[in-house]
Amino acid sequence: MSAALAELHAVAPDRARISTEVALLGVGTVGTALLARLTRLQPGLSLVSVANSRRCLRSSIGLAAASAREQLASGAPQRLPQVADTFARAGIVVDATASSEVAEWHARWLEQGLTVVSANKAGIGGSLANYRAIAKNSPRYGDAATVGAGLPLLRSLRDLRAGGDRIRGIAGVLSGSLAWLFNRYDGMRPFSELVREARALGYTEPDPRLDLSGQDVKRKLLILARNAGFALEENAVEVESFLPDRLRDADPGQVDDALSALDAPLRERFQAAYKLGRRLRFIARLDGEGRARIGLEALEPDDPLASGAGCDNRVALWSCRYPQQPLLIQGPGAGAEVTAAALLDDVLRLAAIA
Repeated sequence: MSAALAELHAVAPDRARISTEVALLGVGTVGTALLARLTRLQPGLSLVSVANSRRCLRSSIGLAAASAREQLASGAPQRLPQVADTFARAGIVVDATASSEVAEWHARWLEQGLTVVSANKAGIGGSLANYRAIAKNSPRYGDAATVGAGLPLLRSLRDLRAGGDRIRGIAGVLSGSLAWLFNRYDGMRPFSELVREARALGYTEPDPRLDLSGQDVKRKLLILARNAGFALEENAVEVESFLPDRLRDADPGQVDDALSALDAPLRERFQAAYKLGRRLRFIARLDGEGRARIGLEALEPDDPLASGAGCDNRVALWSCRYPQQPLLIQGPGAGAEVTAAALLDDVLRLAAIA
């Protein structure tokens, strides 16, 4: 395995190639929260470009973060290749989208000498080839927001391995939205009602199947596994989805009605776990041989992953240093505010002005 793949980040950024000019791609909930954070904190960055999937706005003298989202409506219509070319004139590109198409540009931007900061898991959590291409320029890539919304998960893995430790296993609740759902589910209130509530609170995507399918968790587990030293391909993760066929196959406009298909099977699984005194949690696991799987599990109450509250992510790391009692990392794993904070932390670190 190459040094770049084994160690995704160097200790210090390559300062000679870092600029404080920032371009933001994506003005959804996370992008909007980042703009609000820039407005509130005034961290000394120059926002020179803002874009979404349809339009791009640029100013060489800088845009006002407070009004950039509204101003984008009058921006020039552009497709992604044009936006990517525009962003090449900035120093730091921030990807606040969930687009696989955008993620394909990460390695190219890095090769052009740019710094990339991403909340988009499709970059390092997509194909292994793309991960390796990004890893070649890892000192200029910020990814703290991709897993755990900025929790020190990736940093802990890298620090352990840099100190000569070997990762022997990872297990965790990696989805803030699924954590919230199963922390609140009592087997009585229909699960579909909880999903609708989570969507209204912004804990799930507008189409909650993106969260319920486990694909988001799969990408997070791939990111953790690769940083733990396991070069896993995308198809290496065994995924147990609890999406019923009716919901999985529903047209976008029929998803809300199809959510009720979740109620009976999840009530049955809850009752089976309850009779054994266990708790349902959606768990991602990686063992010491690199075998990876995700799915719904019934955990003993004293299991380190069974507790937690709200949208908390909870991750256990076993290593040569922690062979019996795992290192536990817990904290909020969902929400636009914490994700935006993680993005800005990476931008400031890589811009070397923190």
